[in-house]
Amino acid sequence: MNWYLNALKQYATFSGRARRKEYWMFSLFNIIIIYGLLFLAIGLEMPFLITLYVIYFFAIMIPSLAVGVRRMHDAGKSGWFLLIPFYNLILACTDSEAGSNKWGPNPKSDAEEIDLIGQEK
Repeated sequence: MNWYLNALKQYATFSGRARRKEYWMFSLFNIIIIYGLLFLAIGLEMPFLITLYVIYFFAIMIPSLAVGVRRMHDAGKSGWFLLIPFYNLILACTDSEAGSNKWGPNPKSDAEEIDLIGQEK
């Protein structure tokens, strides 16, 4: 859930990089929420839940694009690669580009360095 909330905190941040875990956990929670609202709305036949589903769907569009663009940056590609249907899925599954690139430092290596520093004490 923290990965989902971290992506939401960076609501419209299209610069920087996002790890695979951040991207896929955000996607997982989105799928759970969207299908949960949809199934409840259809199963309970409540128009309010359909309205809530539509509001959530449109509210989450910008954060979804932002985390997708940051994921493309982490793979070493421009955010425009998000528009290429199957190639963006391949890039979303590939590991981070090692070291820093023109979009910033590798968030994965920063987390590993922080963990190592914490273990040394």
